[in-house]
Amino acid sequence: MTENAQRTQSLNNNPNLSKKDVQVVERILSKNDLKALEMKKRYQVDGLYVLNFMSSPGSGKTTLLENLAEFEDFKFCVIEGDLQTNRDANRLLKKNVQAQQITTGEACHLEASMLEGAYDILKEKGALKESNYLIIENVGNLVCPSSYNLGAAMNIVLLSTPEGDDKVLKYPSMFLCADAVVVSKADLMEVFNFRLSQVQEDMAKLKPNTPIFTLSSKDKNSLEVFKDFLTEQRAKNYQSAHVF
Repeated sequence: MTENAQRTQSLNNNPNLSKKDVQVVERILSKNDLKALEMKKRYQVDGLYVLNFMSSPGSGKTTLLENLAEFEDFKFCVIEGDLQTNRDANRLLKKNVQAQQITTGEACHLEASMLEGAYDILKEKGALKESNYLIIENVGNLVCPSSYNLGAAMNIVLLSTPEGDDKVLKYPSMFLCADAVVVSKADLMEVFNFRLSQVQEDMAKLKPNTPIFTLSSKDKNSLEVFKDFLTEQRAKNYQSAHVF
């Protein structure tokens, strides 16, 4: 059975969806999957290793990118997704990181078709030639982005300490996407009674052997460990096996 057939069967078995609902959902996802495949081929032609960063709002995605910009051996450009404003892209530009903002209006996620224009602009600016990585900072949301393939080699899910240690099993569709989980703002674990062991236990149940990193902007060593991990994945051309 093909992946699309499996998805259709799953939708058909959902008692909350009518047959018409299933047809609409399947049509939208199939169109996105085709565009994601097209974009993935473009990434490969341009020699880019693409990372899709997902999380709830305020988890520290942009701060993490600002910190990664401090490493001279980690060259990247960014496509930013937000409902409104260019604030995140402007923050990265101040760090000499080429970033192109996508404002989605009311959409709570990025779709593969949304990336094309921003990608073309980065290419015209020469940002792609200067980069080894393209990082997509998805719209802050722990639900919607988990349904849309963007053609990335890796999907990185951030969970910030202030959010609590119970989110993995509350939002399983998001954490099932994860090729790696980053627990951000780790220096606040004691303040918020955050149990890393709970996250590890829940991920072991949901998606065993998923790498988990604890990061703090105050701890450069933790950032370097994560950066080196990404470098290793690129070197062996790791490609996510997750089916959206």
